[in-house]
Amino acid sequence: MASENKGLRRVMLAAGYSWQGLKTCYRKEAAFRQELWLVMLLAPLGFWLGDTGVERALLMGSLMLVLVVELLNTGLENAIDRVGFEPHKLSGRAKDMGSAAVMTTLLMTAMIWALILLDH
Repeated sequence: MASENKGLRRVMLAAGYSWQGLKTCYRKEAAFRQELWLVMLLAPLGFWLGDTGVERALLMGSLMLVLVVELLNTGLENAIDRVGFEPHKLSGRAKDMGSAAVMTTLLMTAMIWALILLDH
């Protein structure tokens, strides 16, 4: 049976699910809230400090990537917790790797901002 959710209806439903995911992550995850507030503080600064479109794209893109990776990490953690809360070596590894992805993205963002700002 073919899905009846096609075209614009499918896009609208997907946007609604995405918005719901953002709201839930903001309500339930302190790290996402902190990173979102950091993005909201730094975004105007990034537009102002970037001299070229490429610099602005790097400054803003690195900030947005932090949020994307945090959303993926939170989804990974929730999926693992859904399966079970009992300790398991592979579950712990997966959660640690998700956290490492967020940390790596934060370090990359700091490096991009430092390199651009020190070049001015």
